[in-house]
Amino acid sequence: MTILRLFTDGSVNPKSNVGYGAYLAVLREMPYSESFKADVKVKKFEHTSSAKLELQALIWALTSIQKPVGTIIVYTDSQNIIGLKARRKQLEINDYLSKKNKPIKNSALYKEFFYLSEQLDCEFKKVKGHKPSRLKNEAERFFTLVDKASRRALRKY
Repeated sequence: MTILRLFTDGSVNPKSNVGYGAYLAVLREMPYSESFKADVKVKKFEHTSSAKLELQALIWALTSIQKPVGTIIVYTDSQNIIGLKARRKQLEINDYLSKKNKPIKNSALYKEFFYLSEQLDCEFKKVKGHKPSRLKNEAERFFTLVDKASRRALRKY
């Protein structure tokens, strides 16, 4: 069974509500190399926030993957994404509505996230986004490539 590691991150300017999402898909068997920097994909998102951008970037990455085989292990530093599965039942019980009976922020993205993560057999792993290089494990080194790519793109904007 093929296992794909998917690293996603985003960087947003809260004043302009513009952000850049980045992802890198790597087969599990592939060891870290700086050469993967060339494989990082970056996309601009408008009218966004940090939590929304993390979801947008992940959904974009998942829909961009060509016919995955097996499990996708998603690596993210987004606590929102990591905690979504635990929140799902309550979100569905409340029909994605707030206590004031209004749709919660990002409800459409949450629904798409749940659908895709089920269809594609996704597992989620939290990574620490900002550690000294000498303390990073292999997954954190891969994650640094998408972190830097999204921040670099935002600075150029």
